[in-house]
Amino acid sequence: MNMTPENRAQALVEALPYIQKFYGKTIVIKYGGNAMIEEDIIDAAISDVVLLSLVGIRVVLVHGGGPEIAKMLEKTGKESKFINGLRYTDKETMDVVQMVLCGKINKNIVSMINKTGGRAVGVSGLDDNLLCATKLLSPDGEDLGFVGDVQKVNPAILENSLKKGLIPVVSTVASGIDDNNTYNINADTAAAKIAIALGAEKLILMTNTRGVLMDQNNEDTLIPVIKLSEIADLKQSGIIAGGMMPKIDCCVDAVENGVKRTHILDGRIPHAILIEILSHAGIGTMIL
Repeated sequence: MNMTPENRAQALVEALPYIQKFYGKTIVIKYGGNAMIEEDIIDAAISDVVLLSLVGIRVVLVHGGGPEIAKMLEKTGKESKFINGLRYTDKETMDVVQMVLCGKINKNIVSMINKTGGRAVGVSGLDDNLLCATKLLSPDGEDLGFVGDVQKVNPAILENSLKKGLIPVVSTVASGIDDNNTYNINADTAAAKIAIALGAEKLILMTNTRGVLMDQNNEDTLIPVIKLSEIADLKQSGIIAGGMMPKIDCCVDAVENGVKRTHILDGRIPHAILIEILSHAGIGTMIL
């Protein structure tokens, strides 16, 4: 898209009050979906994070890695299995999860941020007991294997990194506090718990849909703003359903525990993060 110099200047002027508003504040971003798959979208998302950091906004990036985990499991001849939207994680799968999340994906993201001019540090939920969890059972009591329910967040390692101007990049595995196991943690859940622990200004969940839709088959029916008081009715009517349910629950948890605003953004849109944070337009669904 070609912009005149005047248009470019106007975009910067529009961003100024938002930079002033969020300067020194913490924003937690769950990075996943198409934003981690398509090269041009990856470049845009990484650039967004670096820009926010360079203008004085404290960014914590919490990442998933489902597609990469599935590829690695396929290479080892192991089939991916899901129960109520959560990956069943036996011992062999947990080894793959830890290797892929804490190793390849985490370090690739750190490297991309550093090469784009930011300063990133890779952190796993195991480091300094950042994430502590107990075994999670599915709602119907079915065993999920080594899937954890976060009970405690120790954010000191993130705070120390942020004070030094670093961007913490967090892989979502946790230390077991009920045993000596390591647990796989849903990235949306981990991001919400970290946002609460840091007293974040915003929590952003990136996904593969525009946000919450009145009609699941029509992306033009986006609901831009949802209040907590409206969520029960939206669930009962089936508007919030399926994979959107746990994302909304994470947002509710965050808002009820001090995070001012939460957003579900479409990771397929280039520069979705900047559009949401530094412009009048905003995109996706905001829960407040």
